[in-house]
Formats: sequence, C-alpha cells, structure tokens
Amino acid sequence: MIGQLCGILLEKQPPSLLLDVQGVAYEIDAPMGTFYHLPEIGQALTLHTHLIIREDAHHLYGFYSRAERQLFRILLKVNGVGPRLALTILSSMNPDEFVRCVNSNDIEALVSLPGVGRKTADRLLIEMRDRLKDWSGVALHPVNAATSTRNSRVDEAVAALVALGYKSQQASRTVSRLDDGQASSEALIRQALQEGVT
Repeated sequence: MIGQLCGILLEKQPPSLLLDVQGVAYEIDAPMGTFYHLPEIGQALTLHTHLIIREDAHHLYGFYSRAERQLFRILLKVNGVGPRLALTILSSMNPDEFVRCVNSNDIEALVSLPGVGRKTADRLLIEMRDRLKDWSGVALHPVNAATSTRNSRVDEAVAALVALGYKSQQASRTVSRLDDGQASSEALIRQALQEGVT
C-alpha cells in the first residue's frame, strides 16, 4: 500500500493531478477539498494516499489531510459507494460537515449531494453512524512540508491521550489548545496531563 507521497506538483486538472516523486510521475485523483489547498505548479507537495488495485488498473487517490483519507476509506465500506461517489461526497463537503449530517440524520443534505439518491442517503445514515461515533476530525489542515510534521506531532499526542483513556474529541481539543507549533508530541502529552484534558 502506498500511504503517502512527497514530490513536486507537475499538473492539476480536477479531478486528477500529477506528482513527480524522484523522477516517477504519479497520476492521482483527488477531491475538490484537496485541490483548494494545492500549491502552485512546481512546488513541493505531500499527500496522504490510498491505492485501489483492480484487474484492469491501479487507481491512486490523494488527500490533503488524514481526515479526508479516513472518511474516504470509511465511505468505501458502505454498500453501493465506490471511489467515484466517495470523491464526489468529499468534493461537496468537508469531513466534519459530513459527520455532522450523519449524526443529525440530515438526509436532505445528503440527498442534495451529486449522485446521492434517497436510498443511498439512507444507507449512508444507517451504515456510517456507528463507524463515525468516535470521529475526532484530527488533521483537517492542508498537508505540506511545513504542516505535515506539525500534524504528525499533534496526531501522536492525541493518539497517546486516547490510549490513556480520554475521549478523542477531548484529546483533540486539548492538544489543539496547547499546541504552539513548536512543542514535541511528548511535551504536548505531558502538558495536557498536567493541565487536565477538557
């Protein structure tokens, strides 16, 4: 599995982009949420990726945040939702907005998405509710050379606090409040425990 690619952006023509990774150009499909955060052509770019292998082709999908990729993978588990529809959903609303729709049973908002009929919307509400109950919405910021390290530190700190028994939303909120952009994941964990996770 190819989980992340770092390279130079060569082309961007939604829904596809071309990323040069040490002389190998990868064609990657991405949701519009990712395209909104792409740098200029010729600039460095890091994407979280998901590879789908079929008999006739290998399809690589790229995302600016782990949250987008996580939701994409969860959507693929829903009966009747393939990669194209999952990308359409992610192009129409960000992960947190989608989670809010599911948690509030907002079927009308889902039906308004391109390619989502009432039956599909019903399936999304039923099948996604349990899968999204621990959604934390971590790492919703664009990934690039400057932010990927910061996201990694924040993710590590949140994961450690969750492993210690705190709820993911509490851990995420506390770490975001304490993060000054410089502290290591260990320092964030220590400070969160000292000040209390709220």
